[in-house]
Amino acid sequence: MINRTLVLAGALYACIACGNEDRLATTEVWLEGPTLPQPVSNNAVAAVGTADGVSVFSFLGIDSTKVWSGVTNVAYRWDTGTDEWREIDPVPGPGRLASTAQVVDGRIYVIGGYTVAEDGSEKSLPDVAIYDPASDTWSRGADIPVPTDDAAAGLWGSDRIVLVSGWHDTGNVPNVQIYHPAADRWTQGTDIPGVPVFGHTGTMVGDAFVYVDGTAVVPARPRFAIDTASWRGRFSQGGLENSERRSSVDWVSAPPHPGPPLYRAAAATVDGLALFIGGSDNPYNYDGVGYDGEPSSPVDQVLAFDPTGADGAGLWRSLAAPPVATMDHRNAGVAGGRVYLVGGMVAGQVVSNQVWWAETRSLVAASMR
Repeated sequence: MINRTLVLAGALYACIACGNEDRLATTEVWLEGPTLPQPVSNNAVAAVGTADGVSVFSFLGIDSTKVWSGVTNVAYRWDTGTDEWREIDPVPGPGRLASTAQVVDGRIYVIGGYTVAEDGSEKSLPDVAIYDPASDTWSRGADIPVPTDDAAAGLWGSDRIVLVSGWHDTGNVPNVQIYHPAADRWTQGTDIPGVPVFGHTGTMVGDAFVYVDGTAVVPARPRFAIDTASWRGRFSQGGLENSERRSSVDWVSAPPHPGPPLYRAAAATVDGLALFIGGSDNPYNYDGVGYDGEPSSPVDQVLAFDPTGADGAGLWRSLAAPPVATMDHRNAGVAGGRVYLVGGMVAGQVVSNQVWWAETRSLVAASMR
């Protein structure tokens, strides 16, 4: 049996007025899993259901040194029936940051990211590395047409991976790129109408992609600043039969989210909701220091967006947050009715080896409206 630490996370359950008082419920939501073999941040995370239970994975990222040489291609696996992580074969290619991991038919697609050279120069990669948990092997998928890192990503239906905006070598791009694993092909969707950004947080809920904020290039110093905006794009079929034909995406503004603006929060889709876990309100480079020269700090919150709420305009909820605030994430893993948050940075820009997980039913039930 896994030795898990039960943590009490306080949450307003429904804010139901009882006379002049609001009802406050304390819910047992987030639990601590076994720590990673080493701290890692800006890593790509995935969870996969297997015949033996759930396996959670961490790929790539940066270690506790937070320098260029600490960017790694290491990969770890936790079979949740055990009480420890184990190292698996590294992700093919160089160490990199700001990749995403998405699961299709039991395989994990580790996509994009950027390398950092000793002189500080950065390069966006087109790589699609495919990991098969059943055989513990890697293979290569078709390159991203426009190599990107720090993109928002999600799963459209059960068989297409969507990349939205992100950074390409020298600037942000508005591209919506769609990968079809079964055909090993990329097609395009309607570009985003808003400001191109990197480090934004987003995911797919049904046929709608939801993303928030992210960092834009600005003419003033510092060069980068958060663009506070929430967007929702509804995807329509099309595109695979003709690589020149774009899938139609109907982009509209979504209601502003509660709390501060977000940079590099963890995204996940659970129970028809888009989750946004942690993040920071001050955009930063890979060392956790803001582009404005100020150290960045994590935001202590979990937000959920219901695209069907409020007469179809969408509705934001606040959920119980993990006991320790974190930032510098890409995505959370979701499988077996649980959501997993792995690594990242905690207060003081400290790279973490902590792992937190929650039953999605309990997490959603502990929301405050």
